[in-house]
Amino acid sequence: MVSTHTAQKSAQVSITRVTQAFRSNGSDLAVLDDLTLDAAPGEFVALVGPSGCGKSTLLRLLAGLDRPLFGTLEVDGTPVRAPSPDRALVFQDPTLFPWRTVRQNVALGPSARGALKKSQQRIEEALELVNLTDFADSWPAQLSGGMAQRAALARALVNDPSVLLLDEPLGKLDALTRRVLQQEILSLWQRQRFTAFLVTHDVNEALLLSDRVVVFSPRPARIREIIEINLPRPRDTASPEFIALRERILGLLDEEGAGHDQPTRETERHD
Repeated sequence: MVSTHTAQKSAQVSITRVTQAFRSNGSDLAVLDDLTLDAAPGEFVALVGPSGCGKSTLLRLLAGLDRPLFGTLEVDGTPVRAPSPDRALVFQDPTLFPWRTVRQNVALGPSARGALKKSQQRIEEALELVNLTDFADSWPAQLSGGMAQRAALARALVNDPSVLLLDEPLGKLDALTRRVLQQEILSLWQRQRFTAFLVTHDVNEALLLSDRVVVFSPRPARIREIIEINLPRPRDTASPEFIALRERILGLLDEEGAGHDQPTRETERHD
């Protein structure tokens, strides 16, 4: 059975002159420096840059888990001051509760809001969206890495978020599972039309999924360049246009001294 539910929720995101720093060894460690970035409703934005430059910090700020030192973050004109089901964050690790079944993990949001009973249909629809209906009564320990990440996606999608924040959600998966889930995330976004922010170290992944790629400088993060990806979907990684964009982004990362943990040109070609 194919779900008939369509969330059709998206939001305008505005990040204005955001600066963030943390205390480290008695001094302030600058992480984000006067960052301004907007995302249109339903847009898919990828964030790439050196490890530790502040990409994940920006997602935590958008999720409302932290507050910026300076600047504002707004969703549809409303300041972000605390977590909200409308802004769902998916981490690199699925972080499923091992004592709960897949269905019970997916139901955490509705349960916390006291809406478990009226959300039963939406819970089943979320499981169906990520192809986990047959594993709804399984325990997290019985799932593969890809299935566990699908469960984490369903847990986020069950709340019909207008903004989906993806913090390297596929970073620990094998190459084949990663490719499959890239296509599933793209399909979910095309059906649900939430506004998406993806942090990734994989330049191919950024180009495959996003409308724009934001290239960050080393910490404290500044925007090095924003690149529009005007390629039709599904995208061909072997096309001259795709290769040219990949080389451009890798060149920007090389210029900024991205470091040994960044994807090299060779690994990007064979990822």
